[in-house]
Amino acid sequence: MRSMDKKELRSLAVAYLVLGMMLVGQSTASFESCYGSCFILCVIIPNNTVGSCTLECLKDCIIPNPPLGQSNIQNHNQYDFCKLGCASTLCSNFSTKQNPEVEKVSGCVDSCSGRCKIKITSPPKKNL
Repeated sequence: MRSMDKKELRSLAVAYLVLGMMLVGQSTASFESCYGSCFILCVIIPNNTVGSCTLECLKDCIIPNPPLGQSNIQNHNQYDFCKLGCASTLCSNFSTKQNPEVEKVSGCVDSCSGRCKIKITSPPKKNL
């Protein structure tokens, strides 16, 4: 498998940017479009690593910024942080500089959604 040259990578980044701009008018963009656009735009910046871009984009796409004037921590619940922790642990090794593996990351994040729903809605175990 050959690696992408700068021209191909730049073309891919432009394609993701155009896709992202088309989705701006929608109230909520899907995780896949958010992560794909975020990752491509992050990883083309010199000195950004795949790992730092993966974690930053997982955070930004799982826990989006709140509307202006509202505190970030107050608007997010236990579920959001559970999902981010799970995704950071289980889903952060799929993306490469050449391929963000958007579908694979998205499927992994979806599985974290299920895990966190079960964890949060289950009654706590009592120690006897």
